[in-house]
Amino acid sequence: MKGNNMVLGLDIGGTKISSGLFSNGGLIESMEIKTPANAPKEEILETISQQIAAYEHFNLKAIGIGIPGLVDPIHGIIYNLANIPSFHNVNLKEYLEERFGIPVAINNDANCFALGEYKFGAARIHKHVIGITLGTGIGTGIIANGHLYTGRLCGAGEWGAIPYLDGTFEDYCGSKFFKERYKTSAKKLSVRASAGDEEAIAIFYEFGKHIGALIYRLLLTFAPEAIVIGGSIRKAFPYFEKGVQEVIDAFPYLPISGDLKVYVSSSNDSAILGAISLVEENKYLLNSDESINVSNPLV
Repeated sequence: MKGNNMVLGLDIGGTKISSGLFSNGGLIESMEIKTPANAPKEEILETISQQIAAYEHFNLKAIGIGIPGLVDPIHGIIYNLANIPSFHNVNLKEYLEERFGIPVAINNDANCFALGEYKFGAARIHKHVIGITLGTGIGTGIIANGHLYTGRLCGAGEWGAIPYLDGTFEDYCGSKFFKERYKTSAKKLSVRASAGDEEAIAIFYEFGKHIGALIYRLLLTFAPEAIVIGGSIRKAFPYFEKGVQEVIDAFPYLPISGDLKVYVSSSNDSAILGAISLVEENKYLLNSDESINVSNPLV
């Protein structure tokens, strides 16, 4: 990307706001600050603006933003942001475009993760991809026929809220599973599992079965070619992979499940890269010589 076509990506979460500038096939000038999650809306807007302002001297072409919750990607309005109580019904796109005078593209953070992995990660060779983020909760993003599918208000793929067993998938496929059922964390269990602790290994196997049950339903619904797993819990994948694969192996349609690729994200920047890709996805970069083109920075 040429110097005067630089695009800034932001991943806004309830704990931190991460950002990175896209240039020469990768991210430069990355930055991370704490989210003032319980602050008034005006203070949060100012925090986001100050982070963007730190990059203004790069002559930005556009800004892409990923944020959790329901998002109107056309008008850039944020709805139902549970982790930031005051940030509801916020016209973030209009606010930032008026302040900085450049186009702003906004989408759900799980969608940005999926798009980032599809554009820049191992999933780039597929056209039908599901991204799953495993953390405090779970998020899913859908790539269909080579393009991001979001549904209305980016509400497609909210599988965490789907009923499952005596709760929802979020109760069994995120950190709640470890905290509420075993009074521990995936990180602590990983340390125990790495030392050969049989109880920790058994808990991860059970966890993998639940992730497999989620993937089983995703196969029935979307028939993807690839699944990409992200989020903090992805690092423990070697300990729950067996449980996942056993459920996939029980899928009734072998032509679909037999060739399924399950990747684990190798990057912490997928959502930022996906946010940057929103700019091209939304056709803000109109000229072919200005399109975003990288050499597989996540591989």
